[in-house]
Amino acid sequence: MSSPPPLAGGAHGPDALRPLLAATLDALRDGAAARGGPLPAGGPRAVTDRVRAAAEPLLPERGAGPETALRTLVRALAEGAADPAEPLCAAHLHCPPLAVAVAADLAASALNPSMDSWDQAPAASTLEALVTDAIAAEIYGGAGAEGAAEAWFGAASGAGPSGGADALVTTGGTESNQLALLLAREAAATQGPVRLVVGANAHHSLARAAWLLGLPAPVIVPTPTGTLDPTALAETLTDLRDAHKGTQTHTQARTLLVAATAGTTDAGLIDSLDDIADLCATHGARLHIDAAYGAGLLFSDVRKRLLHGIERADTVTLDLHKLGWQPAAAGLLAIRDPRDLAALTHHAAYLNADDDTDAGLPDLLGRSLRTTRRPDVLKIAVTLKALGRKGLGALVDQVCDHARHFADLIEAHPHFELYDAPTISTVLFRPVDADDTDIAHLRRHLLTEGTAVLGRADLHGRRWLKATLLNPHTRPQDLAGLLTLTTPHPPKGPTPR
Repeated sequence: MSSPPPLAGGAHGPDALRPLLAATLDALRDGAAARGGPLPAGGPRAVTDRVRAAAEPLLPERGAGPETALRTLVRALAEGAADPAEPLCAAHLHCPPLAVAVAADLAASALNPSMDSWDQAPAASTLEALVTDAIAAEIYGGAGAEGAAEAWFGAASGAGPSGGADALVTTGGTESNQLALLLAREAAATQGPVRLVVGANAHHSLARAAWLLGLPAPVIVPTPTGTLDPTALAETLTDLRDAHKGTQTHTQARTLLVAATAGTTDAGLIDSLDDIADLCATHGARLHIDAAYGAGLLFSDVRKRLLHGIERADTVTLDLHKLGWQPAAAGLLAIRDPRDLAALTHHAAYLNADDDTDAGLPDLLGRSLRTTRRPDVLKIAVTLKALGRKGLGALVDQVCDHARHFADLIEAHPHFELYDAPTISTVLFRPVDADDTDIAHLRRHLLTEGTAVLGRADLHGRRWLKATLLNPHTRPQDLAGLLTLTTPHPPKGPTPR
């Protein structure tokens, strides 16, 4: 009987991984070389044919062996990837991950802790306590992570390691926004159903979360300038309060939940957070800020002022797989009052028996709605320690400066129109003589040719090309090349007289 395949963990795991890593890295290099650009040429059919040819038979009677399988399929994946490390891959809020974060993610996969009980993740649970405390301190202020691990062991209630503001690790903005609505719903459980108030610029996941949680449909405040107008919000909150006058006390007004945005998906705009926080305080409403994109500005000494007021939110969504250069997933939800987390308390005797908790084993089930979950905190911790606030802030400033430079190129070009000066690192533009259909065709042509990946946004009744610049290695010539690729060309043939 043959020996079973080697494992990644244990004392012999690194020796087993070493030749497989070599095969994997070679395949990544070869696939990127075969792709030769930001994404594969040929469109969906050509990509499907190449992947199928590499993968089949996918479940053979006898396996091809680990190195052959890795070389074949990793190469096919790399050749068929839309690679955000390529400067002309700039459509979405999808960053190129730092090499140090990817290396940390390998260690997390090899050790495979499961973050649902301490006996499956002893060190990882402490590391999560340190990281979430540090992130909460970054949002809300405080002493940071010092002493968090010690406090964690006394937090039998699951209220968090520091006793102050806290944060949960999530899969990203969608899960964070859903959790924020859930915590708001449970905090107001004795007062009536929560009514969500959002701007028209809000991320789609908020309305979807309201539906999923059985909440009333959100009240949508128009955003003609692209950001939530405080005057319109004040009128909306007054109308909602007056509609329930006589039946709703001021305390019950906490059933109103306002969701502001710091970094809209389409244009990267930031709502007036301090003004919105003032209105929430006046009307007794709860405030959530979806800063999945914009929260990374906190690391920048130059740009963190754009988030003034964020510390007044009850909950804040942030994604470090955007302006944090982490492999997905690396989301968090920061919570100002850790007592809100009591709503997530859950008992399963095989994971968090009362006597184990009383004996000092940390209870992890109240840290997520998920049971099995990866130690995504490791790559975040390694990155924070490796780069520090200054290093991360420098990356943030670089990509924002790239966006400013690209906007200057567009404004100086006679054949292009700029939507507006970028707030973060998103730039919207369009050829002046193109209609909306032309723009859609141009974007798909670039995708099919494999030359550039640009997004699209429909704002103010017009369609725009969208460049989301998250690659700190982007060079000025890359931006000039992107503009060249989207420049309309005159028709071939004799010049009309």
